[in-house]
Amino acid sequence: MFTPQGPSLRELAVQALSSVEHGYDLLAPKFDHTPFRTPDAVLDPVTRALRELGPYRTGLDLCCGTGAGLGVLREVCAERAVGVDFSAGMLDVARRGEPTASYVRGDALALPFGPAFDLVVSFGAFGHFLPRQHAALFAQVRQVLLPGGQFVFPMPAPARPGSRGYWAMLGFDSVMRVRNAVWRPPFVMYYRVFRFGAVREELERAGFDVTLRALPELGERPDGTPRCALVVATART
Repeated sequence: MFTPQGPSLRELAVQALSSVEHGYDLLAPKFDHTPFRTPDAVLDPVTRALRELGPYRTGLDLCCGTGAGLGVLREVCAERAVGVDFSAGMLDVARRGEPTASYVRGDALALPFGPAFDLVVSFGAFGHFLPRQHAALFAQVRQVLLPGGQFVFPMPAPARPGSRGYWAMLGFDSVMRVRNAVWRPPFVMYYRVFRFGAVREELERAGFDVTLRALPELGERPDGTPRCALVVATART
């Protein structure tokens, strides 16, 4: 799963026993050499879809990490791309990779912006938020969007019960829950808590109209449904 340039098992263990913020500060220099970086195989279809949905002038990458999503914003936003993350280490790496973007260290649950963006994207960060935090998170996104702006993110189809992916995610979440029950500070990263039905309801309560857009490049499941779709939440005017 990891390249020789990636973190060692010891480094991953130290990260897992840290807080979320400090853990990502530690992992940042080698993060792009792990499977946790959003792959180009996902970023490229999202870029194509956003070109069709746009045009956009200003974009925000929510929980931008090392900046993979900022390359998407650079392609589709005519004026300004901004990344926000609470890990200083991840932002340092992002600045080197996407030097033309702007960066702000901040909490996604207390965004330091007014209505300044017509596009907000996020890639792979939602496992760091508990279900009870989703309403506050989506309210913050709504606050920073201009009227008619869009909050867009890819969402994989849930793993089929009994499949290898299902057991892998269940096992990972179970290990994290045990870890957080016996160790402080907590490290919140749960893959199974971000479910479309509940997420859609919370987005609609926050003032969004929600649609799904297939990403055909990522394939189909045996029943013909897409393996991954783009959630497009448009702020009501």
